[in-house]
Amino acid sequence: MDELVDYITQYLGSIRERRVIPDVKPGYMKELLPDTAPTEPEDWESIFKDIERVIMPGVVHWQSPHMHAYYPSLTSWPSMLGDMLADAINCVGFTWASSPACTELEMNVMDWLCKALGLPSFFLHYHPDSRGGGILQSTVSESTLVALLAARKDKMLQLRPELEQDVDDSVLNSRLVAYASDQAHSSVEKAGLISLVKIRFLPTDEQLSLRGDTLKQAIQEDRRRGLVPFMLCVTLGTTGVCAFDNLPELGPVCAEEGLWLHVDAAYAGSAYFCPELRWSLEGIEFADSFVFNPSKWMMVHFDCTAFWVKDKYKLQQTFTVDPVYLRHENSHAATDFMHWQIPLSRRFRSLKLWFVMRSFGLKNLQAHIRHVSGYQFPSCKECKEFVRDSFYVSQLYVYLVSPGD
Repeated sequence: MDELVDYITQYLGSIRERRVIPDVKPGYMKELLPDTAPTEPEDWESIFKDIERVIMPGVVHWQSPHMHAYYPSLTSWPSMLGDMLADAINCVGFTWASSPACTELEMNVMDWLCKALGLPSFFLHYHPDSRGGGILQSTVSESTLVALLAARKDKMLQLRPELEQDVDDSVLNSRLVAYASDQAHSSVEKAGLISLVKIRFLPTDEQLSLRGDTLKQAIQEDRRRGLVPFMLCVTLGTTGVCAFDNLPELGPVCAEEGLWLHVDAAYAGSAYFCPELRWSLEGIEFADSFVFNPSKWMMVHFDCTAFWVKDKYKLQQTFTVDPVYLRHENSHAATDFMHWQIPLSRRFRSLKLWFVMRSFGLKNLQAHIRHVSGYQFPSCKECKEFVRDSFYVSQLYVYLVSPGD
């Protein structure tokens, strides 16, 4: 164990010296490994040597300061230590009874995080007027699907009293339609594919932002076609260009038209630690669910996705399956997160979040966010077509080549 800890320390300390993108071809590892698993146990020294021989040649070094692809994916020592402890405990916290500390730490840390980001109190577990709460999911993609399934179930339950005869859920499902901007993350499309729900990707304005009038028009068109609009996914900080949908316009439309409003702040959400960066949160009071990735800016490594819902009972009516062997004497008094998610089992993710928030404190987390968001790319007349106004959290890297290169 000590040898591996030393190796990790050395790896992170000298990571800037490694080539960021590996120089390998698909299938490279097949030649480095035997065709079958070993019959007899191997010694640790042989396994340890193969880290450099087999694994590292194919690693993309996401923690390198030279890594500028995709999006940020930060970590820290407190985060790694939190996961080390979680892996040692190795609990499977599907219910409160299966590991009370796993459930209760998550509830408290999610409330800490909700308050630190300036989110509405209806997302809190511990608030007298709240029906909601937060949960750590594995990814934003999973959270988007969870929100869509909850919104679908809620809309179907609303429709049933209006029907003159019993109709199968599959028939109702075929009439539903959800919306997102044409800049939304691919997970929205995937959620539609999995749930067999129609998703309309609506055009954006010159700032690549979805506007309220565009949504209104789409809703009117679809209702004339006999469809039932039921959900909008608003993005705050798109993955492609860091665009922000117009939440102050879209929120009231969703409220008037009875749409579930899901807010995807996966990329930009960590910025809301800083009050001066919360300008794009105007209208958040209309949200039914909100998600962001601490695993991007917050130095809490993957996987760790924070997801809040305004009404936890709408999640529970969607995902509750309650066999006898999972019940416990505190079922009616405790929170059982298995009813808030797609899988049954769940990891002790809140430990690393707890370690990070305590080790850095809100003051230093805010300083970190201000430092990162303060980076500016140099002005470049030749690159004006790549730059838009209010390009706020992303950095832009442009590689220019001559036509002959």
